[in-house]
Amino acid sequence: MKGCIRRLGCLVLIIALVALWYWYARVERPATTTASTDAVTGASSVNTGWKPLTEVDAQRGRVAVEALARRSGPVFANLSPAEAASYIFLVVAKQLPPSARNAEASIVGDRLYVRSEVDLKDFGGAGQLGALGMLLGSRDSVLLGGTIHMLKPGLAEFQVQEVKLGRLDVPKSLIPRLIAQMTRAKKKVEGVSETGLPMVMPPYISDVRIANGKITLYKSVK
Repeated sequence: MKGCIRRLGCLVLIIALVALWYWYARVERPATTTASTDAVTGASSVNTGWKPLTEVDAQRGRVAVEALARRSGPVFANLSPAEAASYIFLVVAKQLPPSARNAEASIVGDRLYVRSEVDLKDFGGAGQLGALGMLLGSRDSVLLGGTIHMLKPGLAEFQVQEVKLGRLDVPKSLIPRLIAQMTRAKKKVEGVSETGLPMVMPPYISDVRIANGKITLYKSVK
């Protein structure tokens, strides 16, 4: 009997130690970790903070890009996240969901992030999202994070690598489906990847790079 009680006491001690480890490793530590998505969902990102997409910034972006067309003009143009995203999503690509409101942009590392409030129906409704759709309201925030790639003269894509709906991270396997829903009313552009949003760019733009809190566009030099 005493041996049984002793063994039971050891078992309780082991369970208590395991519970203490779990509390420390799973509860305490995540509060101190940082990831790219966590950085951009707070009040501000590590680089530039969130800036609204506006027609004024779109015009500034347009002027900077069009300056590259001049023979005697600069060979590159640096755009802020707001200028670049406003120019891209309000003028060039116009790929934000129809119901998008209060769109903002930020840069973290080598990725451009755009977030806005949208109607869930823009992504095909809850049925397209499976179990995720049951956890969302009819209207919620969406965050897109990705990079810009030139595909050929005159055509680029915003390649979406992260999606967040509300507070939920969308599995990468679902991203192509969401992108297809966003662009379902538009004609498929040849060469654009299944996670890409097409961007018709001026033919004199040869490259686009994201770094140090800004987006740099380079013109073709022949």
